[in-house]
Amino acid sequence: MDLAEALPLGELAAAFAALPVFPLFDTAYFIISVLYLKYEPGAVEMSRKSPFASWLCAMLHCFGSYILADLLLGEAPIGYFSHNSSVILATAVWYLIFFCPMNLFYKCVSFLPVKLIFVAMKEVVRVRKIAAGVHHAHHLYHHGWFVMMATGWVKGSGVALMSNFEQLLRGVWKPETNEILHMSFPTKASLYGTVLFTLQQTHWLPISEANLIFFFTMFMIVCKVFMTATHSHASPFAPLENLVCPVLFGSVSSGHPGHHHNHHGASHEVSHPPPPPPPAKSKEELNEGTRKRKAKKAE
Repeated sequence: MDLAEALPLGELAAAFAALPVFPLFDTAYFIISVLYLKYEPGAVEMSRKSPFASWLCAMLHCFGSYILADLLLGEAPIGYFSHNSSVILATAVWYLIFFCPMNLFYKCVSFLPVKLIFVAMKEVVRVRKIAAGVHHAHHLYHHGWFVMMATGWVKGSGVALMSNFEQLLRGVWKPETNEILHMSFPTKASLYGTVLFTLQQTHWLPISEANLIFFFTMFMIVCKVFMTATHSHASPFAPLENLVCPVLFGSVSSGHPGHHHNHHGASHEVSHPPPPPPPAKSKEELNEGTRKRKAKKAE
């Protein structure tokens, strides 16, 4: 039985899930993706020195999720570039953001109220891509739960999982920015979302796909719009993770590295034994010292 069946949202969710994302929502997705590229240090200079490299980076930001998903499923990684209309639209957005006279287009789309609208529209596309990735993997691997989750995750995470490769195209190497080691909120949300969609696809979650798309999209829109409006990088999942992770995986202080550190620290803190006291002077030495003091006093 559908959990949302009793709510008057069934028709709304069905209509929302059937809403086409091209070209309106895809345009918003491309705008925000290329905006984030322009925010990267040196991206503007690269667009002047090497426009082709800048265009390649923009295409990775726009279509990186499709490339990764195709690689995982053994399909042609450039297959999505056969959609000429999407590639032309993304190219037009890239050109306007980087080369529009007086930076007019960039100033318009980066204006915060306008940008928030595009951010919300981008999350609509993200959730659709997660659902489509899980559905496509389920069609190929009917019982492959992990294949479904991996495909949905890379579809939703976009270029974030390819950030190191994209940086190489810009002549930058930052291995410490590995997205798997330091997940951003969209990457984490895509991971959790793809678990939900996998459970729904395998009939372990009693909710229709349309309702799940609707509710998860609303969650993503609220979180991303709030984070963008407040310029916050704190993950909404942090309070829950701080409670659950120490219970399931332990804390850093209770693990072996901390014990190893304390062991070495204790070895450094052990005080050395005090030096032995000087040997007691003999009676002859004491008498000799007394005579010298008396002679010095007489002088």
